[in-house]
Amino acid sequence: MFMPWRALVLTLGIFAILAVAAPSQGQIGVGVVVSLTPPELPVYDQPVCPGDDYIWTPGYWDWDADEGDYFWVPGTWVQAPEPGYLWTPGYWAWRDTGYVWTAGYWGPVVGFYGGINYGFGYFGHGFEGGRWDRGHFFYNRSVANVNVNIIHNTYEQRVDERAVTRVSFNGGRGGVEARATAQEEAASRGRHVGPVAAQTQHVQEARGNRELRASVNHGAPAIAATAKPTDFRTGVVRTRQAGRVNNPPAGARPGGNDVRNNEARPSNEPRPNNEARPGNVARPSNEPQPGNAARPNPAGHARDIQPGEKLPPPHTGNSKTDQKYQKQQEQLATKQEQQRQKLQQQQEKEHQKAQKQQGNEARQQQMEQRHRQQTQQLQQRQQQERQHMQQRQAPKPAPKPAPGKPH
Repeated sequence: MFMPWRALVLTLGIFAILAVAAPSQGQIGVGVVVSLTPPELPVYDQPVCPGDDYIWTPGYWDWDADEGDYFWVPGTWVQAPEPGYLWTPGYWAWRDTGYVWTAGYWGPVVGFYGGINYGFGYFGHGFEGGRWDRGHFFYNRSVANVNVNIIHNTYEQRVDERAVTRVSFNGGRGGVEARATAQEEAASRGRHVGPVAAQTQHVQEARGNRELRASVNHGAPAIAATAKPTDFRTGVVRTRQAGRVNNPPAGARPGGNDVRNNEARPSNEPRPNNEARPGNVARPSNEPQPGNAARPNPAGHARDIQPGEKLPPPHTGNSKTDQKYQKQQEQLATKQEQQRQKLQQQQEKEHQKAQKQQGNEARQQQMEQRHRQQTQQLQQRQQQERQHMQQRQAPKPAPKPAPGKPH
């Protein structure tokens, strides 16, 4: 019998940056590792779209450290934060010692979501359930469940049938073997925002519903999908076929940290510590100080490195010097991005070679360990370069006035 279990959760200190009220750069990172394998995705039908310009966001398994259990977040229709934005679902991925969650986000282009086949247009890469056109969303009737008597912005485009897998995580043993394309990587680094408030409330509602816990529903949540966020009573869809739930190791003891700080926040929810707050002036204690910049958050591979914190604009009082310093900052950013791309290409070649050779698991782990060390060394070196430049460009203190002559 499957019993609730708080899987091993290790705080890694990897950052989660998603400016929600304004465009942001860099994809969400994560701060925990869960050792219990995520359950398979259940099979369910899509509820009818409730109205124009709603975007489908697929259901997924989330983790609650307080209960030591996965819980199902029902798929639902959500209105995008602005016209032209599409949803990139979150996904679980194996990283060295366990499963790491990367949260979803809104943006003009669908990014990487682990190659997970969430269905209903999210077949592993991109989204085929519809498209934006002249400020309105048009639904692909071959994928989306819409009432054409109510919604008239539709088209029909056949979608190639693909091998159906219900695996809910990327990498590791039994996981989906997929890597981000260049376009998907660009999407994660481009303009995007986090989940809207209705999505965050939807997750909290699911967290508080005992029937949605994997230990209770055994992979068959009673509410698999809803017509609108947080409405768990009307327009709900039940599971048609359960997904396999993984039991914890025998004798495992409960334990672990709360992972809720790993969820992306809506625009009206507080952000932690030094994260930028739109409309608020940063306190002086949060301002970057020369030689006292935050350490880079560790990444597992070069593709996971996010752009470093932008150096403050030069204000020396001399326009020529400011232009010179600005050019130096741009040159440093270009050089560091080239270094990251070079290391990423090298690591991807090694991954491809290892897949062709089908080496043993020990060699695979050694390669991943080497990649992690290479990536963290590059992060640390680049962070030091930014610190040194900030120190060199810091305004020099004004000379003290000469003491006055005694009378």
